[in-house]
Amino acid sequence: MPPSGGIRGVLAVLKDRILRSTPEKLLAFASLLALLMFFSCASPNFLGIDNVVSILQSTAVNGILAIACTFVIITAGIDLSVGTLMTLCAVIAGVFLSLWEIPLFVGIFAAIAFGSLCGLISGVLVAKLKIPPFIATLGMMMLYKGLSLVITGARPIYFNNASGFSAISLDSWIGNLFPKFPIPNAVVIMFLLAIAAHIILKKTIFGRYIFALGSNEEALRLSGVRVDFWKMSVYTFGGGICGVAGLLIASRLNSAQPALGQGYELDAIAAAVIGGASLAGGVGTILGTILGAFIMSVLINGLRIMSVAQEWQTVVTGIVIILAVYVDNARRRRQ
Repeated sequence: MPPSGGIRGVLAVLKDRILRSTPEKLLAFASLLALLMFFSCASPNFLGIDNVVSILQSTAVNGILAIACTFVIITAGIDLSVGTLMTLCAVIAGVFLSLWEIPLFVGIFAAIAFGSLCGLISGVLVAKLKIPPFIATLGMMMLYKGLSLVITGARPIYFNNASGFSAISLDSWIGNLFPKFPIPNAVVIMFLLAIAAHIILKKTIFGRYIFALGSNEEALRLSGVRVDFWKMSVYTFGGGICGVAGLLIASRLNSAQPALGQGYELDAIAAAVIGGASLAGGVGTILGTILGAFIMSVLINGLRIMSVAQEWQTVVTGIVIILAVYVDNARRRRQ
């Protein structure tokens, strides 16, 4: 066991830094409300039930990927592979459920387990081989994209033979009980996963070590903690979360699209940073990340419903990402 005295100082600093992230969460919530009011005034269709469901569906996938990114970012790392890993996990689910016609629960387990395995490989590259996270996950991003195209022959895999698979994302358990609230299952899964992730970060040894890794990795190492093991565990856990996202997007589209995925990582990282996670590590909350995911979804959907050209939507998204990073840098300089 590591000496408790060496970790207490690190954890005291962490507690102070976490408390400082509260204003960022309030700012994110205020920004979300402002966007909702602006777009609802700009377009009467924005708050229509179909459009609200569309926002919730897109937030579910991006929010889950953002949760995976948050765990890695808190350790002062970065994961650029979450989008293409999501796609590869969807492809694996397609192979198991449609091509091999294996039972549904086995295909679900296979997708999540495969995501965890891929996350472990990224963790080994970062922790054991000492490859910078940016480079390691950039390489894995291209690897996953290539594997998705190779496995599928660059053609979609449809889930027509997988009975009940679409229910994972498109059906509404809540809507069956309360018909006026047809909230898709994907959104429920996102919130359940967010609650679990929050508990892990705040109430477990794993969570405390995640914050300690980002706050002062060397102090943690000198305290006797197996830093490499915990760092690999973070990437493994994030990979499993990407597997869940892959299942949700495949269920929503009723297909595994091998060319999909690249670009999702930017929205996920932006959501985490907008929600208060620091790219320098040691700071981040799941609540802030979910708020950031809703901000990104509302912004993109609002621009689309106002008939803003696709290229300008991309420009605005890029500006938001730059501003989020700038605010993070300014926050760190102030602290």
